[in-house]
Amino acid sequence: MASNQPTGNVPLRAGQIPGANMPVMSNQPNVPLTSTQPTANMPLRMGTQRPSAFNVQQQQQQQPPQLGMQQGPAAGASVQHPQHMQSQPLQDPITAQPHTAAVHQQPPTDLVQHQMPGHMQPQLGVTKPTPNPSLQLLPAASRQHGLMTPMMKGDRFRFTTSDDNTLLKQVQGTHLPDGRAIEVKPLIHIVEGIFKLADPSIGAISDLETRASIEALEDKTYQTDSLGMLEVLAYIIDRISCEITCKCSGGGDAHVTALSILNMVSSYSWDAKLALALSAFAVTYGEFWLVAQSYTTNQLAKAVAILKQLPEILEHTHVLKPQFDAIKNLVRAMVDVSKCIVQFNELPSQYITAENDALYSASAHIPVAVYWTIRSILACASQLTGLTLFGREHMVSTTEAWELSSLAHKLSNMHSHLLSLLHNCHKYIDDKKYLEALHNLKTLFEMSHIDNMRILRALIYPKDDLLPLVDGATKTRVNLEVLRRKMVLLLISDLDISQEEVVILEQLYSEARQHQTRHESQYEVVWLPIVDPNMPWTDNKQKQFQSLQSAMPWYTVYHPSLIDRAVIQFIKEEWQFGKKPILVVLDPHGKVVCPNALHMMWIWGSLAYPFSTAREEALWREETWRLELLVDGLDPVILNWMAEGRYICLYGGEDMDWIRKFTTATNAVAKAAGIPLGMVYVGKSNPKDRVRRNNDTIAAEKLSHIWQDLTSIWYFWVRLESMWYSKVQLGRTAETDHVMQEIMRMLTYDSSEGGWAVFARGSAEMASAKGAIFLTCMQEYNTVWKDQVEPKGFMPAMKDHLAQLHTPHHCNRLVLPGTAGKIPERIICSECGRVMEKFLMYRCCDE
Repeated sequence: MASNQPTGNVPLRAGQIPGANMPVMSNQPNVPLTSTQPTANMPLRMGTQRPSAFNVQQQQQQQPPQLGMQQGPAAGASVQHPQHMQSQPLQDPITAQPHTAAVHQQPPTDLVQHQMPGHMQPQLGVTKPTPNPSLQLLPAASRQHGLMTPMMKGDRFRFTTSDDNTLLKQVQGTHLPDGRAIEVKPLIHIVEGIFKLADPSIGAISDLETRASIEALEDKTYQTDSLGMLEVLAYIIDRISCEITCKCSGGGDAHVTALSILNMVSSYSWDAKLALALSAFAVTYGEFWLVAQSYTTNQLAKAVAILKQLPEILEHTHVLKPQFDAIKNLVRAMVDVSKCIVQFNELPSQYITAENDALYSASAHIPVAVYWTIRSILACASQLTGLTLFGREHMVSTTEAWELSSLAHKLSNMHSHLLSLLHNCHKYIDDKKYLEALHNLKTLFEMSHIDNMRILRALIYPKDDLLPLVDGATKTRVNLEVLRRKMVLLLISDLDISQEEVVILEQLYSEARQHQTRHESQYEVVWLPIVDPNMPWTDNKQKQFQSLQSAMPWYTVYHPSLIDRAVIQFIKEEWQFGKKPILVVLDPHGKVVCPNALHMMWIWGSLAYPFSTAREEALWREETWRLELLVDGLDPVILNWMAEGRYICLYGGEDMDWIRKFTTATNAVAKAAGIPLGMVYVGKSNPKDRVRRNNDTIAAEKLSHIWQDLTSIWYFWVRLESMWYSKVQLGRTAETDHVMQEIMRMLTYDSSEGGWAVFARGSAEMASAKGAIFLTCMQEYNTVWKDQVEPKGFMPAMKDHLAQLHTPHHCNRLVLPGTAGKIPERIICSECGRVMEKFLMYRCCDE
């Protein structure tokens, strides 16, 4: 070892503070100190303004070292520069770019170590660690081109000069984690509480209401665990605090001090480094503002304030305001960067690794952000120290406020970029969790269970921290346990479920509740509201949801946000949920009995219990095409007519002119034939204002019986559609199933233009035709087929004449509304038996 290298016991020189870190030594000859050459620990002369790192108006030889700028010799050392090198021009403090044309590159002198061989670079009493293998995760660009700094007009980092490569290596060289871990978030929370309580604005000093509103932080801040952790970290926090105070009061170099602090915390992770440095600064910061806020009411604080010259300083609030505003903005930026870096450290390793592009990029930017945050801490501390050391003399300059604003802008850019990378990381993690949850959900439904709780928890809400259901009867929140080992019907819809659907389901549900002891009443209904998780939740949607929820007498999910995104996708993929509501049936063990029993509920109500495919087939075996199937339970008047032996005519359509002609002609035929007749107008599917107007006209002109409630008309057609979907789900076709053929005929009538009619007597005799043919048949009664009524009977004679009027030329349409389940590719025309062409139709009808 050379004799001029530092040893373990180096005597203090004039101006050095005992206990502070020793200045950096070099292997060059010592140069006697002069009055114009302050050392790192030498205090400035009273009345002399402390040099600012960003004061570009001062002479270059008086500027302290700054990243990317060429400096003079470090304090306490002499450096011999090559003779052919020229001095560098002034540079921008943010981008570290020259303001003038480029000249010959001068070797960096931010540190004396830049001029020293690698093996001769002691760092403030700490042995320089060997390069950390984990740093190889940094992108190659950062290892080749240097330190990233934010651009002035964007939030992206860019590389500057090759000098910054040396600085980045120095910052990384201080990082030698040994695996120790600390709880960073409680520490950051305490620090943030101090910053909020000590708001660096003059108004906050006397604003008791502001301080009182923040005191709520105490309950969360001072936990037993946090206090125990602080006992362990108190020593290192105190060391950093002393380093900051001594170097700031002694005019120390900010870059050297920042590296010194990084060396003190070399064993910790990057987020822990920031937490410790902020904690150390918060001690000084909090003490300053505690005295400033209390000196008017507390004698001890007043005495301390007098020694610190605070009363004199605070009298000049108009001069201090820009300075304190700049401090406040920079402190906020430091906290934002720190909290963002903490969030990177909290990313779950089972879902994201260092190979991820966003995390890989963040690993290069975080050391830079940590370095500049510590530099910002030193800048803030220098402002406070300057106020207490120099009093009013320190207030005459606004350069420091500009320096703080520049640093705040730099940190804000870094925070924006890190926040963008963090967002990408969270999105990647969410996608991984989504795929995992979707796979787990599919696997769960393939397993056997002793009850239905695992299935219900996976579908509705898996945690125990809240009550996920609302009881429709009592409007109180309940646990999923109320559904344990019960038959559960999941009503799945969006917020656009129609009022008609809710009303009819409520009637069927209420009828089942009236007979609790009946076997077919042993089930529960749960509404699962499905909304797009990517769309914002608005007040209108909240009102719409609450309106639907309040109208439902069964269980409902407390809020749509409880339903996970993977569950929504599972419902769409496995149960073919689209726009129309579906009713998924789970048995007491959570097994899917039927992926959509809504059509069974529409047709047979609770008689379809337990809503299985076997039960559906059994019910169809008992059915034939008869009037009871069409109007079962819809209108007691029709049932009375059937009991009286009346002929019954159901007719529909929207053409009021045809309705008048048909009802008039039909009533005349019934009177002439001497048959009792009852006619009912059933309108059209999805009844709108035109059907309502037709109802009013028919009632006013007494043309026939009507269903005043449009919900009955809607239910009539929904039952027909449900019959068709039920048959399709069971694999039936119109070629082999007579009931399905007649159902398709009715749906074709509704889809085509014009009117139509169905005649029936009892359960056996039925005849149907389009409106024009039926009107002609009625008009030709007296002239063509009246004589056939007596030998054949009214119904056979009418059916024969309808067959004679039928022509092979026709144009039938079958419109099937979008629904869950598969629509067959091949559909047969109910009139001629040929395969129908398929078209796509989009309709928006706000009539």
